Amino acid sequence: MQLDVEFTRSQFPAFAEPSLQGQAFFENAGGSYTAKPVIDRLFRYYHQRKVQPYAPYEASLLAGEEMDEARSRLAAMLGVATDELSFGPSTTQNTYVLAQAFRQHLSEGDAIIVTNQDHEANTGPWRRLAEAGIEVREWQIDPVTGHLPLDRLQALLPGAKLLCFPHCSNVVGEVNPVAEITQMAHDAGAYVCVDGVSYAPHGFADVGALGPDIYLFSAYKTYGPHQGIMVMRRDLGMTLPNQGHYFNADSLYKRFTPAGPDHAQVAASAGMADYVDLMAVRHGGAALDAKGRAGLLHDVMRAHETALLQPLLDYLGTRNELRLIGPQDAKRRAPTVAVQAEQGGEALAQALAGYGVMAGGGTFYADRALNAQGIDPNLGVLRMSFVHYTSRAEVDQLIGALDRVL
Repeated sequence: MQLDVEFTRSQFPAFAEPSLQGQAFFENAGGSYTAKPVIDRLFRYYHQRKVQPYAPYEASLLAGEEMDEARSRLAAMLGVATDELSFGPSTTQNTYVLAQAFRQHLSEGDAIIVTNQDHEANTGPWRRLAEAGIEVREWQIDPVTGHLPLDRLQALLPGAKLLCFPHCSNVVGEVNPVAEITQMAHDAGAYVCVDGVSYAPHGFADVGALGPDIYLFSAYKTYGPHQGIMVMRRDLGMTLPNQGHYFNADSLYKRFTPAGPDHAQVAASAGMADYVDLMAVRHGGAALDAKGRAGLLHDVMRAHETALLQPLLDYLGTRNELRLIGPQDAKRRAPTVAVQAEQGGEALAQALAGYGVMAGGGTFYADRALNAQGIDPNLGVLRMSFVHYTSRAEVDQLIGALDRVL
């Protein structure tokens, strides 16, 4: 089924905002527009329920119920148990807390595997475990394509306790085969932590089916509030040392959130589930359960994005002055497209802004990945990223602007 683009865009107030008219948004990898159901829930919470939750009076009970609703509905969409999903201030902070738990859990001489394809948030905290005597092995990308070769991983797995890798790189764009990689790691006796930040905006994954022990993403990139969302499978979560208050040690979803949650933003996260339900019903999924609706919308979104992405990739392939980072086949990647140019990423982004195109330039915290591909971090890349609410006319506007700028 084709995505109903007009209906989709009607669910995002940004497209009706006068100050944004004529502006095509191509920096969605840095944070998406917010869906109306999320905004509505946040508005209601601050107006009606901004009290300490879980107390025995109505406003407090309703506040707590909305927080619980967000966790249970998102967990159902992702195919995991309710208490296996938790919220934190950001994915960066969630990863840092996890790394501290593993620092206590692992022994000196134990090995973990990281990649140089990641955003620094999913590699830096793990690399710092070397300070505690943990062996850090690097799964390196191909310097020409940015691809993570599976044969290189196989050689690193013997004896490793943990593998950390991205579902999709925020500069390479290639979608990694999470289920296959996870199975390889599990067969070797290693736990798996997947950074889903750059993939989740293009469809909520069935984490239960993919199989990783940890899966992280950021709600502000999936049309929601600024929260980090983390799935921690129960067996691992109850094995790692508790990082929360000692009296919360028996509560899986509180064990790795030492800071108190942002009540309003957690409650507003249920608006993401509202949006998925609304869109799934619009596209024929009224009879499906929560995971089925998320899966349907995932496929519809990906099909729309792929159809819009291929013409952009084809155009970029004709420009000899640009180096496209990652695959040129839209089916193999997310619509997060980075290009290297002589004048540098920020300069190109600034030039595009003059033609109503909002894109970004720089390293995007992926300095290791760019360095590995011979790209000067001081020049960085131009990154053009879109999601399912992007229209064909906006992609045409981007291509036209690139033509003028180049």
